[in-house]
Amino acid sequence: MGKFQLLQLLFTHPSEFAAMAQYWLYHSDQKRDITNPKEFKTTGYDRETMKKCWHFLDMTSRSFAMVIKELDGDLARVIALFYLVLRGLDTVEDDMTLSDEIKQPILRTFHQKLTVEGWTFDGCGPNEKDRQLLVEFDNVVAEMGLLEKEARDVIIDITHKMETGMADFAHRAAISKSAPYLTTIVEFDLYCHYVAGLVGEGLSRLFAATGKEGPWIAEQLVLSNSMGLLLQKTNILRDYREDCDEQRYFWPQEIWGRYGFKRPEDMYVLDSQGKTDDRAMWALSEMTLNALSHCIDALDYLVLLKNQTVFNFCAIPAVMAIATLELCFMNPAVFQRNIKIRRGETVGLIMRSTDPRSAAYIFRDYARKIHKKAVPADPNYLGICAMWGKIEVWCEQHFPSFVSFNEDKKVQYAPSDPRSRTVNRYLEMRRKELNQPPTRGDQPVPWQMYAFVLGMTAFLFLVAGVFTLSGLYYFYGEEWTWKDLGRPGFGKIQDQTVLQ
Repeated sequence: MGKFQLLQLLFTHPSEFAAMAQYWLYHSDQKRDITNPKEFKTTGYDRETMKKCWHFLDMTSRSFAMVIKELDGDLARVIALFYLVLRGLDTVEDDMTLSDEIKQPILRTFHQKLTVEGWTFDGCGPNEKDRQLLVEFDNVVAEMGLLEKEARDVIIDITHKMETGMADFAHRAAISKSAPYLTTIVEFDLYCHYVAGLVGEGLSRLFAATGKEGPWIAEQLVLSNSMGLLLQKTNILRDYREDCDEQRYFWPQEIWGRYGFKRPEDMYVLDSQGKTDDRAMWALSEMTLNALSHCIDALDYLVLLKNQTVFNFCAIPAVMAIATLELCFMNPAVFQRNIKIRRGETVGLIMRSTDPRSAAYIFRDYARKIHKKAVPADPNYLGICAMWGKIEVWCEQHFPSFVSFNEDKKVQYAPSDPRSRTVNRYLEMRRKELNQPPTRGDQPVPWQMYAFVLGMTAFLFLVAGVFTLSGLYYFYGEEWTWKDLGRPGFGKIQDQTVLQ
């Protein structure tokens, strides 16, 4: 980001500028250095083949490379190889210059190539972004052989499942005479499962295989699949125009065809006034709603993670996805260009998503923004409202907003929230049951209590004075004075006078 952009960010989004400055001052030096000799045992950077793999990781995706390198111990090296293997498979599937006759046998046997020493492939088109990875894929194959058997078996198994699905859809695209080749939402979900849901499953199994998470995390297949589908559907929604320009159509016909479009390209055609058709915005809204349906599962998955680096690895892409959905929702720019969230906002999300509660509140905040942008004329308006409500309820059930922690890491309750009084009464009852003396805690006595005590004291003094004067008047009549009360025999003289 240049100086002018930073200056512009300072005046337009000062909170994001502050987040970037804070990250640069306090977090920029905390990155894991995989080139440090102390890290060679887990990163393998002292081997030329693994050094080449780290280089390809930086080339294919800098954002993913940054998060992968922060993973704990040898998990970083395992996930890096897993990513490169799937990136190589995806490169073959995405290459439009390869004929179906060449592509099919490579895709369907790609998992076998992972154990063939020295295997490479140089048949991809010269303009393919990650072509060089396949040209030097023998480095990845060599490092695969050095992995623990359990981790290696997971990578090979996931690659086998993914290549089968990719080959099926690639073949359908090749023989299809008209676009699109994704017709129903069910097919859309199946495609996203093959290209992303299986990635989530593989990651969960690798977390368990390396001992960074409990073995039961590998059994959370539904939640792992939803994590992958949330990210993949968000990318498909955002990359609509780029995919259309390259004649790749991933939005299902069941969604955009419902609004009267004959082809997916018709959605980005502007009307006579230079505006996007409202029907295209409704299709965008339904795509957003479809992606949001995986948010609850994603949140359920995040609360299961115990390792901090694993949590960061999963939470950061998830909060980026919900932020991207909010940016794209009801935004006609989606149909004209590829839009991304600002870098300052990205840094702020990275710094905030450090625990399940913070990540959940990020989901809640962006869900509120999406709900605020929804319009009643949208056919998906009720669905958007219902999904926003589900996210709100989930956050309140797992992380109630009236509960927080002070600087001493002690629980405190918001005094203005009625639920706090309920909790305090319950805690008081529990103390009595356990025969523990009640404690007032750190909460001060309210001023109303002081006013009540002083008022009651003054009232009692007033009542006592009235009764005293009334008694004196009743027994002594109007003849006494205040001085007479101290004279000896005052009462006896008055009594004799009355008897006479």
